[in-house]
Amino acid sequence: MLKKELIELCLLYLMTQEDLYGYEILRRIHESFPDTQESAVYALIRGLCKNGFTQRYDGETSGGPKRKYYRITPAGEVKRDQLLKEWRRLRRALEDIGVV
Repeated sequence: MLKKELIELCLLYLMTQEDLYGYEILRRIHESFPDTQESAVYALIRGLCKNGFTQRYDGETSGGPKRKYYRITPAGEVKRDQLLKEWRRLRRALEDIGVV
């Protein structure tokens, strides 16, 4: 499992908890992956939408431009579960050889 898949897992997990707008997603991802480029996170978000794992919608305006919010779809829940299963498998394998 590469960093890309880990960040996708984190994105889908965050959206499981609540609908989020782009900058809030980016802020939360940077807390755990500070070296990740903003453009890379947004590209992953767009890819999740394009593949039907998330949906984008415009939120209410409060004096500025509309915020783009994202929510997980049923297909995204399946993808999240697959990525989580793979992460757990990888983690067990690393523990078995003493890496973790």
